[in-house]
Amino acid sequence: TYTEPDKMTVGEWLDMWLKEYVTGAVKPFTLASYTAQCENHIKPGLGAIKLTALNSVQIQKFYNGLKTTQSKGKGKNNMLSPKTIKNVHGVLHKALDKAAELRYIAFNPSDPCTLPRIKKKEVKPLEQSEIAAFLKAVQGSRYENLFTVVLFTGLREGEALGLSWDKVDFTNGTILVNTQLQQAKKRGGNYYLAETKSSKGRLITPAPSVMAALRAEKVVQAERRLMAGRAWNNKYNLVFTNEIGENLAINTVYKNFKKIAAEIGRPDARVHDLRHTFAVMSLQEGDDVKTVQSNLGHATASFTLDVYGHVSEKMKKESAARMEAFIESVKKA
Repeated sequence: TYTEPDKMTVGEWLDMWLKEYVTGAVKPFTLASYTAQCENHIKPGLGAIKLTALNSVQIQKFYNGLKTTQSKGKGKNNMLSPKTIKNVHGVLHKALDKAAELRYIAFNPSDPCTLPRIKKKEVKPLEQSEIAAFLKAVQGSRYENLFTVVLFTGLREGEALGLSWDKVDFTNGTILVNTQLQQAKKRGGNYYLAETKSSKGRLITPAPSVMAALRAEKVVQAERRLMAGRAWNNKYNLVFTNEIGENLAINTVYKNFKKIAAEIGRPDARVHDLRHTFAVMSLQEGDDVKTVQSNLGHATASFTLDVYGHVSEKMKKESAARMEAFIESVKKA
C-alpha cells in the first residue's frame, strides 16, 4: 500500500526498504540478519515515529537504551553488546541513507550518533603443545580430517563444511575456496551454499599433509556411500558429509569440537580458534602478511595486521635479536 512520504513512519519505510532495495541485492543470510535487526530492535524502538520527524537525539536515546533493553519476544531485560548495537546502527544507517537519497528526508539523522566502544576480543590460538595434544586427541575421530584441514588451512568453519570435491585439485595441490555452508536464520532452518564472506574466491596451496587428509576423507566417503546405497544424498558433492551424504550440522561439529577441546585443557576454545592458530603459526614461521591475508581471505593486509598485531610485534623483537646477533658477529670478524 502506497504511503505518502510525509506520512510514512520509520517502520513502514523499513518494510519498503527491505522489500524493494535489499531483497535480491544481498545474500539471503544478510537479508535475514537485516530483517531480524529491524523486527527485534529498530521497529519496536523507533518504528512508530514519522520518518520525516526522526532526529539524531531520538536515535541516540534509542542506541543508549539498547544497552539495557527488552528485546521483542523476550520477558526479561537483555543487555546488548557494543558490537550488536553497532550492527543495529549499520542497518538503520543504510536504510536512512537510501531514504535521504530518495529525498524522503533531507539528511541521515543517524550520522552524528555516538556508538559504544567495542572492546576487541583477545585472539586465543592454540599453543604448540596444545596443537600436538589436539592432533593426538582427534586421531581416529570421524572429524579428524575436517579439523586437520581447518587447522592447517585457516578456512572458516562454513568454508570447510561447504567445500566440494570439484574445488579440490589433487594434481596441482590446490583448493578453490568460493562457497560456504550456511543455515537459514530460524529454528531448524535449512542449510544452503552461499558465497564466501568477502564474496570473492581464493585459491590456496596448502601443505601436503592437508591434501593427504582430503585423500583419506575421500576414501572414507566412498566407503560410506557403498554402505548407504540408495540412501546416499550428496547433492552438493561436499567433501565432509554424514553417513548418508548430507551436509554436517554446524551444531554437531561444534559439540564434537568442544568435547575434544575440553580433553586437552582448552574448554574455552572455539572452532574459529583453529583459524586463528593457523594465522599465528604462519606468521611465526615466516610467512609474509600479504600471503597470510590471501590464505585467510581477508579483504586487506591491514585487517590481518590489526587482528594479529601482537604476533607481528613478537616477530619484530625476534628480528631485532637476529640483527643484534649479526652485529656482534661482524664486530668480532
